[in-house]
Amino acid sequence: MHLIEKAGRLRTLLRFAVPSVLLVYASSAHAADITLGIIGPHEYDLPVDFKPFNVLVQYGDGNAAGNSYNSTGQRQARGGSHTWAGMTKYVHFRSFEAIPHVGFAFELIQSESYTLANGTDYGGLGPTIVGPAAWFKPNAHSTLGIQTFMQTPVGTRDATSPNYWSNISSIIFDYEWKHFSFDGDIGTVTGSTKHVKNQHSYAPGVVFYSNLRFSWKATSRIEPFLAFDWQNVNGTYDNTARQYMDNSSSREVAMGPGLMFTLSKSVSVTARYSHSLEGRNTPETNAYYMKFVYAW
Repeated sequence: MHLIEKAGRLRTLLRFAVPSVLLVYASSAHAADITLGIIGPHEYDLPVDFKPFNVLVQYGDGNAAGNSYNSTGQRQARGGSHTWAGMTKYVHFRSFEAIPHVGFAFELIQSESYTLANGTDYGGLGPTIVGPAAWFKPNAHSTLGIQTFMQTPVGTRDATSPNYWSNISSIIFDYEWKHFSFDGDIGTVTGSTKHVKNQHSYAPGVVFYSNLRFSWKATSRIEPFLAFDWQNVNGTYDNTARQYMDNSSSREVAMGPGLMFTLSKSVSVTARYSHSLEGRNTPETNAYYMKFVYAW
């Protein structure tokens, strides 16, 4: 895609929200979100050789997980929760004359969450996420890059604090046809040792995930799409007891439809629904997602 004028760049920016992350906090009871499940179509349809610009993105999602999957993958009417989460994100994009045909972005993300489960409710600000992304275009219709982020260990309260540092890294890609587009990522999340005063020490399991988005460019303002998300979480190791925690590994596959609306050259809104296809040791996904993008 050739970006010639600033207005053209802004219109293209609204077709993706820059690379982003939403992690489950300390326990699967807090949320059923798959890592990077919030992304929309054209998430990685990124330009190169451009003048610096900025993007503000507000994400929101709600998950009515009335059911859960047990260790054998059976769906059961218990162990679920209702969660609401948000992310407020500022991103600065730029390229460098000394590094032609490569784009860069730096993100600052603040997460928010609220949970209703087991007769209790709690919420607040979650961890802060920061990091860069870089990409190039193998040809005029495609994008290939990498992103890596660090997530801080604390939020505004214990229930929204994972209590360990995390690194989220993934390969990102996009391909554009005249009437269709295909976006995706594949990556891992690794965490440092979890230390909480007067509790055991834990080594969080490595997370593997992938998110795919296939969209139809119906009009210049409306774009339906189909989302596919997969995540596998290795078991948590109890360093103090020297054994893996029971039923601490999990897996989930989810899919759902969505619509992206381009309201103007500077504003877009994306809405989507997603539901689990199968899982293990996790609340089911029965979620809706919203995304608001403003570019300048």
